[in-house]
Amino acid sequence: MEKLFVNLGENSYDILFSDSFKNLPKAMADINAPKKILIVTDTNVEKLYADEVNSVLRENGYDTAVYAFEAGEENKGMDAILGICGACIEHEMDRKSLIVALGGGVVGDMAGFAAAIYMRGINFVQVPTTLLSQSDSSVGGKTGIDFMESKNILGAFHQPELVYINVTTLKTLPEEQFVSGMGEVIKHGIIRDSEFFSYLENNSALIKTLDSETLIKMDKINCSIKAQVVEQDEKENGLRAILNFGHTIGHAVESAYDFKMTHGECVGLGMIAASHIAYKRGMIDDAVLERIENILMTYGFRTRVKLPEKETVLKFMQKDKKKIAGKLKFVLPTKIGEVEQTTDVTQEEIFAALQYIAE
Repeated sequence: MEKLFVNLGENSYDILFSDSFKNLPKAMADINAPKKILIVTDTNVEKLYADEVNSVLRENGYDTAVYAFEAGEENKGMDAILGICGACIEHEMDRKSLIVALGGGVVGDMAGFAAAIYMRGINFVQVPTTLLSQSDSSVGGKTGIDFMESKNILGAFHQPELVYINVTTLKTLPEEQFVSGMGEVIKHGIIRDSEFFSYLENNSALIKTLDSETLIKMDKINCSIKAQVVEQDEKENGLRAILNFGHTIGHAVESAYDFKMTHGECVGLGMIAASHIAYKRGMIDDAVLERIENILMTYGFRTRVKLPEKETVLKFMQKDKKKIAGKLKFVLPTKIGEVEQTTDVTQEEIFAALQYIAE
């Protein structure tokens, strides 16, 4: 197995990259995981992998139970969190017990949040099964739920004890979910690593075959980029905010569409919109803007969509939890591999960017 160490002092952990679940029990033993475990998943992933993961753990002496909530971003709320906590009580979990988050980003966010609040905090392990969760949300310790039409507005920083990535789960992903995950992968290249961005440009055909060796290579480089940022700014007091490139407008579009577009697709649109703002400011030239749009199109993204009224999207943006002193924070590229943060983007610039990504 490939391994990546995330150095966060007492909150440090390993990310393991594999092509099966067979090494999961050894990985759990290596972190001295307790025997009492609740596997949290959703109704989609439950059908695919819950029995396999449950069996491989039980065969190695773990006392496991499975709790599955209804799949979908629309169910990412407090009712599901209380359901997870209720399952913990029914499984007689104590403060030394452990939650395993088996699924995509919604599962990881909710299982992690439940772990953060159950008995004032128990440990959890991330076993992400989508490209979005393997490339982004499982790494870094952000957990949370949506509330009052605001995405991830309630939550906590709660680092996992381990992230175990089995890349073969990507072979069962619907194409739109693979595309969604590539949005975060491409984002990491734009904000931090021009060589990785070029690798994604030049190897798109091989990556899309879902070859396990290629996926492990891509995932490891991708996670190393995010880990480097998180190591320098665990609680998002400065640098880590660059990971929100594309999210200020992307989250608003996602909310305006009532979460009927995938997260990654909305982030892709947000990256184009933010890049357009940077282009209009003279921060990047048209060649950089074109490269960003072209790589997204290569991986199956829509670069133009029918948007709601601009004022509607702006209203959702105003609910963004990343606002500073009432001002929206934008991350804008200066070239491939580098970005800057700013809070001086005007409404006129936002409306022009929304017009740019509109059909």
